[in-house]
Amino acid sequence: MSKSLKRVKQALVELGIDTNVREMSDGTRTAADAARAVGCELDQIAKSIIFRGEDSGHVVLFLTAGGNRVDAAKASALAGEPLGKADARLIRAETGFAIGGVSPVGLTQAVRAFYDPRLLAFDTVWAAAGTPRHVFPAPPLALIAAASAIKGDFVADRD
Repeated sequence: MSKSLKRVKQALVELGIDTNVREMSDGTRTAADAARAVGCELDQIAKSIIFRGEDSGHVVLFLTAGGNRVDAAKASALAGEPLGKADARLIRAETGFAIGGVSPVGLTQAVRAFYDPRLLAFDTVWAAAGTPRHVFPAPPLALIAAASAIKGDFVADRD
C-alpha cells in the first residue's frame, strides 16, 4: 500500500469518516472516469484542483464538483492573490500527494482551501484517496470540514 493511500485511510479514521476506499482497475484520473467507475453523477466527484499563489508561493486547494471548472479570475479574487499553475514538485511538497491523486484529507500540511457549494446538493460525494486509482465516498460536509474549506464562488459558467 502506498504511503499516500495509507495516510488518507488513517486520516479518515481519525476524522471519524466511516467509509471504504475503493481501488479502480481503470484508474480515476478524470472526474468522468471516476464517475463511470463508481456509478455516480459527474458532479458527485469532488475534484481537488490545486493552484499556486503567486504572492505567497503556496498551494491553494479548490474542492469542486466534477462537472465544474474553476474560473481562474474568480479563484484569484477569492484567494486574495494572483494564482498560477502549481507544478508537480510544489503539489507533492505541500500536500504530500502526486497530481491525479490529491485528496482533501490526509494532507501533510494545512493548505488554504475553498469549496464549491454544488457539492452540498448530494448526500455522498467521491474524492481521491491519495492515488489516481483510489477513491472514497463521504458526506460532503465531512470533506469540507476535513479540508477546513471555505465556501466560495470560483466556478466558471457552464456553456
